[in-house]
Amino acid sequence: MALIHVPKPPKNAYDPDRPMGSLLKSQVEHMREAESKLPLRYRQEIETYIKAVRTEGEAARYVHAVTRAIHLAHEDAERERLAPKPIAKPVIEIAAVADEAAERKQNRARKRPTSKAKKGTGAKRRKK
Repeated sequence: MALIHVPKPPKNAYDPDRPMGSLLKSQVEHMREAESKLPLRYRQEIETYIKAVRTEGEAARYVHAVTRAIHLAHEDAERERLAPKPIAKPVIEIAAVADEAAERKQNRARKRPTSKAKKGTGAKRRKK
């Protein structure tokens, strides 16, 4: 493959205090859409309010923060995918379940229905 040399941009190509151009505004808007699709825990790390981004320097910091959050989310998702899944051991609990069911039946049979207390069964007062 042929190596292509790209000249370095001039020093005045980036001015952090210069207002954003239309190309940079559209890039910031695309980054906002990408940020909105991130899980909440990654969005909380981005402390820049999109409406406050006015200059090239602010845009650069915002793009950097969103790009970093996207990379972190991707790394965490990949780590979860590659993590070994625990293999469930076969457990035989047939006898234990049968015992519990029998105990429940016995407990239900032991319980007696409670009768409601009748009103006015207490000692009556005599009027003088």
